[in-house]
Amino acid sequence: MSEAGEEPRGSGHLREALKLVAVLLKETGVPFALAGSYGLWARGGPEPDHDVDFMIAEEDAPRVKDVLADSGLDVVQPPEDWLFKVFVDEAMVDVIFRVRNEPIRRTRFGDADEIEVESVRMPVLSATVLMTDKLGSLEEHACNFTAVLPVARAVREQVDWGAVAAGTATNPFARAFLGLLGDLGVAPTAAHDAARARELPEVSAPPGAARR
Repeated sequence: MSEAGEEPRGSGHLREALKLVAVLLKETGVPFALAGSYGLWARGGPEPDHDVDFMIAEEDAPRVKDVLADSGLDVVQPPEDWLFKVFVDEAMVDVIFRVRNEPIRRTRFGDADEIEVESVRMPVLSATVLMTDKLGSLEEHACNFTAVLPVARAVREQVDWGAVAAGTATNPFARAFLGLLGDLGVAPTAAHDAARARELPEVSAPPGAARR
């Protein structure tokens, strides 16, 4: 972890990669949005130090992959069939087009806001969708509340916590975290919403809910 006032290790490379890939995505004209932890950073959350996530529609993936490769970037198809990776020097960018075995549709980006990120305007998923994605990805082997809590605190006023509770109702780890937020007063309605969502017979995650 970085000392107070210092940038996270590698953050400069990640920001440059974020800007470069965003500009190229804008030039393609296809719908896209900044997602994951950097999407939350763009909305006031702490800056991550691992990678950058963008989302695109599955139907646009072949074209986007070709455009990025033709621009001289190192584009790699990993064994996973729901994304491809773009490397810009030391930085890694994940371009995601399927989530939880469901293809991402162009309509996924209807509520994204145009936000200026490092002097580049780009679509960023809403804080509600981003938090739903993040809590929906909590599971037994990836359940670090310590990492998620500062993010929730930072963006809490931008989030519809009832929608997050409904979108993660089938995830016991997400329900537990929402209960914690309610007890801490971070999101005063979160505990009630989580408890109410627990009573629902079945609530599907929102389309394109992210793995992270």
